[in-house]
Amino acid sequence: MARKLTFIHAADLHIGAPFRGLRALSPEWADRLCEAIPEAYDRLIDAACAREVDFVVIAGDVFDEARASYADYLRFFRGIERLSDAGIRAYLCTGNHDPYTQWQQDFFTLPETAFMFAADRPSFALYERDGEPLCVLGGRGYPNKVWPADRSIAEGLTRAAAERELGERAAQAPFGVGVLHTGLDLDPVKAPVDPSELRRAGFDYWALGHIHARRVDDERNPQLVFSGCIQGRDVKETGRRGVTLVTLEEGEPNKVEFIPTASVVWQRLEVDVADCATLPQVTEKVMRVQFAENGRAQCEEMISRITLTGASLLHDVLARPGVLGDMRASLNEAHPDFFVDALIDKTTRVLDRDALRTEGMFPAALMGAAQSMREAESAQVDYVQEEFVRRGISLPRTPAVNFDALMDEAENLVLDLLVKGEDA
Repeated sequence: MARKLTFIHAADLHIGAPFRGLRALSPEWADRLCEAIPEAYDRLIDAACAREVDFVVIAGDVFDEARASYADYLRFFRGIERLSDAGIRAYLCTGNHDPYTQWQQDFFTLPETAFMFAADRPSFALYERDGEPLCVLGGRGYPNKVWPADRSIAEGLTRAAAERELGERAAQAPFGVGVLHTGLDLDPVKAPVDPSELRRAGFDYWALGHIHARRVDDERNPQLVFSGCIQGRDVKETGRRGVTLVTLEEGEPNKVEFIPTASVVWQRLEVDVADCATLPQVTEKVMRVQFAENGRAQCEEMISRITLTGASLLHDVLARPGVLGDMRASLNEAHPDFFVDALIDKTTRVLDRDALRTEGMFPAALMGAAQSMREAESAQVDYVQEEFVRRGISLPRTPAVNFDALMDEAENLVLDLLVKGEDA
């Protein structure tokens, strides 16, 4: 009978992390968010116990600060003790936010069912179930906040090295799991590692931390996986957040399943209001979009930054002082589980482009020039690149990738200003 292993891969808990930018907008929501990360951690523990997994892996940044508070340590260790009481082992490494040298052992001692990988060298552990060797785990943590640029954090982390250190029983285990807090090839500063180095190491699965978004190298047979953070902390960390349930089975490809843990999800939403004739219709459409996104995000509460788009008859009305603020207040009063932290107007004036072309005035010349630039996209990108180089700064990726969209936005903006000037 084929042997099978299940475990939860988590990372970037950031217990004790502050939430940025909401206190001035809403003290109530700021207070609510202070509990969101501890709640997400509790959900991680709940998920492990409910699914009766073999073990839990936490790939770094358990805490947000190098010297976490007593309350943060207490919250974390209570979770580990819950796992221990359920017969579930835990394996963890330190990250750049909570390096090994800063863990306060005078607060708590890890239970025997928990294993922390060393930071001064590669270290290994053998997981056994009912006396049978089942999985070799290898990992290494951050010793300090910064990893040396001239060394690979994965050096020496191989299945062969694990078997040499752990002995004959390790060689009998059918599965191998690596654990690292690394930027891989996505962050050149935080302990970067060539993915091919990990694939050659002999482990079946790499539980990775540091990148806060969930990333899977191959959905058909995932081997290098970032589980992402368990709770988004600001509008830069939008969408669902959670942990990964991993299943390894002899003769079968690896399987991963996303388990949501965030009780509050951040979103950036664009709402096309071109079909709205009144401000109440705009508010109603925004609310419908929020409810739809809330269902997809699998969360209870949601904080949204909403951008209104589209050629709208309400463009001038939305530009009046106080209108967007009143709409935002109305939206936030309508449903207590949603909060709009910003309402941004990027609508455009409804323009009769054919009429503007027929007039033959400056708007027609502008549209002709814009079309010529679209047809010579590579030349325009090269021009922008040269201007950035001349000023000693690097060109962001956005202009090259979103050239057409940026051209449309620029053309609409200038046409809007021209038409508005004629109306004044």
